[in-house]
Amino acid sequence: MEHTYRLVISCPDRVGIVAKVSNFLSTYNGWITEASHHADTHSGQFFMRHEIKASSIPFGLDQFRAAFEPIAREFSMDWHVADSAKPKKVVLMCSKESHCVADLLHRWHSGEINAEIVAVISNHEDLRRMVEWHDIPYHYLPVSKDNREEAFGEIDQLIEHYETDVVVLARYMQILPASVCDKYSGKIINIHHSFLPSFAGARPYHQAYSRGVKLIGATCHYVTQDLDEGPIIEQDVIRISHSDSIEDMVRLGKDVEKSVLSRGLRAHIEDRVITYENKTVVFD
Repeated sequence: MEHTYRLVISCPDRVGIVAKVSNFLSTYNGWITEASHHADTHSGQFFMRHEIKASSIPFGLDQFRAAFEPIAREFSMDWHVADSAKPKKVVLMCSKESHCVADLLHRWHSGEINAEIVAVISNHEDLRRMVEWHDIPYHYLPVSKDNREEAFGEIDQLIEHYETDVVVLARYMQILPASVCDKYSGKIINIHHSFLPSFAGARPYHQAYSRGVKLIGATCHYVTQDLDEGPIIEQDVIRISHSDSIEDMVRLGKDVEKSVLSRGLRAHIEDRVITYENKTVVFD
């Protein structure tokens, strides 16, 4: 598949934005293969994502940025442009549960996820053999109340070392320190085994079981200092009944977690997610 440039824009809504961007692209014979727009009438913000055939533009990304900058200034745009031919570098973080890591590794191995999984970091050794079978470095960094600051300092160094574009908490059962959340704001994705904001925190299936709910779900969201309250990227639910035990709910919930996390990660690495305040715009 021919690679594309992904132009992603957020700016105050006004007349002429689409026309100006389209005119810019047509001036350089840019071939738009996908276009998405959304105007938020409540906030007065406008969101746009265009994919353009890279071969139709007569210059590279640096020149693209320089040529587009005057338009970005005119419309007070928060924007970026990325090349689909340069896969984003992903670091997975996990603990003992394997279902999310195994699913992402399978999707990556089969070419379903256009990203480069550069490393896995874990506070347990349980998943080492599975990860190293894929020829991916596995870093064991145990975390306790006594070494927490040192451990997350090493984790921060690893994230920098791998020039990481996005960190995925694939059932990593540790709360990240505020400094890490702030440093990598918008670059850390978590899967929560609950349909947030319901049943936040620990043991959500036990909470759901005690309440007799008929739907359980999972939420993929960006990590912030506020636990389980970051901007939501993707969610899904599955129906259960009174006859389902807690074990049944956990088993069914794992299926939802895997699919929600993979869809959320895919949206992020394809530059389909724009965050604004504590919400997201996610273009299909």
